[in-house]
Amino acid sequence: MDYHIWTFGCQMNVADSQLLASELERLGHQAAANPDHADILVVNTCVVRQSAEDKALNRLLLLKALKDKQPDKVIGVMGCMVGVRDSLALRQKLPYVDVFMAPSEPVPMVDFLLDRTHEVQALEDERLVRQQRDAIQDGELILPAHEQDNLISAHVPVVYGCSHACSFCIIPFRRGIERSRSVGEIVAHVRSLALQGVKEVTLLGQIVDRYGKDIPDGPDLADLLRLVHDVAEETGLERIRFLTSHPNWMTDRLLDTVAELPRVMPHIEVPVQAGDDTVLQRMKRGYTSDDYRRLIANIRARIPDVAINTDIIVGFPGETADQFTRTYDLLAELKLDKAHLARYSPRPNTVSARSMDDDVSDEEKKRRHELLEDLQAEVVAGINQRFLGQTVPVLVEERYKGKWRGRTPQNKLVFFEDAGDWHGRVAEVEITWTGPWSMQGRLPLAQHENAPEIILVN
Repeated sequence: MDYHIWTFGCQMNVADSQLLASELERLGHQAAANPDHADILVVNTCVVRQSAEDKALNRLLLLKALKDKQPDKVIGVMGCMVGVRDSLALRQKLPYVDVFMAPSEPVPMVDFLLDRTHEVQALEDERLVRQQRDAIQDGELILPAHEQDNLISAHVPVVYGCSHACSFCIIPFRRGIERSRSVGEIVAHVRSLALQGVKEVTLLGQIVDRYGKDIPDGPDLADLLRLVHDVAEETGLERIRFLTSHPNWMTDRLLDTVAELPRVMPHIEVPVQAGDDTVLQRMKRGYTSDDYRRLIANIRARIPDVAINTDIIVGFPGETADQFTRTYDLLAELKLDKAHLARYSPRPNTVSARSMDDDVSDEEKKRRHELLEDLQAEVVAGINQRFLGQTVPVLVEERYKGKWRGRTPQNKLVFFEDAGDWHGRVAEVEITWTGPWSMQGRLPLAQHENAPEIILVN
């Protein structure tokens, strides 16, 4: 049977879909080149914002019509729409769905597919179930055939759930409390990816810096980075990243580890969310704007050539024009490499949705969002201009519109032309043009000569 997975939302959902795909591959199923030809159809959902939830629901409505015509199709729903509590109301709303899977939990689909043939293959099924459970616990992952030796960058969850509970965030309610994966499971996951051609991994957690906090006398993220770095040196894995950090949990020890390990990239994702202390307090973030300023200064002092990304929410309940201006001024002052911007959207069961009025109009949220977009474009254009004339290492991910496309250690997007085959390799690229969102470059003559020729087969 062929399968297809639609993934909405964050990098954690991407990793969850990859885990599900691995278990389907282990059972002998294959990824469908065309979703119309798939026998197993899964929607991996996100509810962090209403727009993401709407996209997932629209896809499920389309699958209802398909299920009515072809009842043998297997329909699955995964992710935050299901949540760790598995809502009866959701099952009643989607009666045509065969399998409901909590975030990061592929077992219900595995069990469903095995149970379909249980009566005629009972003993064989029991053996497969045991193998499947062992495989999931061991952490080894099988990429779909079309991704093996083709997928360059992959995500590896290291801590599931979150126990911090910011007032705007639905993640603790949907993904549950913080749960760190074992070191052995993570190392096996990373090694299996590297042996299948992956060149870069990003370690994931809602607050990734809190890895190991729920394990008595357990390792922390700095310890884990060292172990994954050892795997990288053994297997040829080129780069290691991690996200997302929280200002309260980023330690000097972690920063010094990033600076020390050559395969851990100088790239930090640490959201501020707002630049006004009253708004931060209402968000239950646990720090002030000056705390964040000091953190940014410390990161830059400890990690040479670091790129720092942040998240901002505009239009949080009660945010005044003056409070927004403080956020604007903070971004203008700190000059960060990227700001992921979002307009506040009330989410069910969060503190802000229960006890705060969503009193900033949609028009004002959009205006503030656009102001920050324009500011950040100007800031990043200035940052990227510093790379003009420099030669930088670019891990090449794919060929895109006739050019090779890849990223620098700071996660800057770079394009260059060359007839050689650079897929999955690190190219030293001289930057000849810079803009706010990408850069263009060229290869020195020596690298032209060393690149394998691309052979086109008709």
